[in-house]
Amino acid sequence: MPSPKVTHLSWGRMEVEGLGTGKDFKLYPGGGRAWDWSETGTRHDPGIQLADVEELLSHGATVVVLSRGIDLVLQVQPEVVAALEARGLTVHVAQTQEAVRLYNSLCDSASVGGLFHSTC
Repeated sequence: MPSPKVTHLSWGRMEVEGLGTGKDFKLYPGGGRAWDWSETGTRHDPGIQLADVEELLSHGATVVVLSRGIDLVLQVQPEVVAALEARGLTVHVAQTQEAVRLYNSLCDSASVGGLFHSTC
């Protein structure tokens, strides 16, 4: 199943096909949901954790797009990227607008998942 596309992005607001409007999202092949940082204790620093990404992988993502926020405040530790790459995944880390562009471009051709932060 294809991953849902992001149809709108602005500060603090995203719209996703079939999922509606929210602030932060976890998106993966066949669906997605709001990304609640409190589930894993995520904070801007040290940033995205492997636990945040596991749900994407359990839904079949083989390409992962990690957004760093509009102002690049959200961190992604090199060991997280290395651990995902060691599993054979392709990983992209980018500012949120660029991450959304890349993710949307991959939705029809790859099993892509993404974590998207729409503020800082």
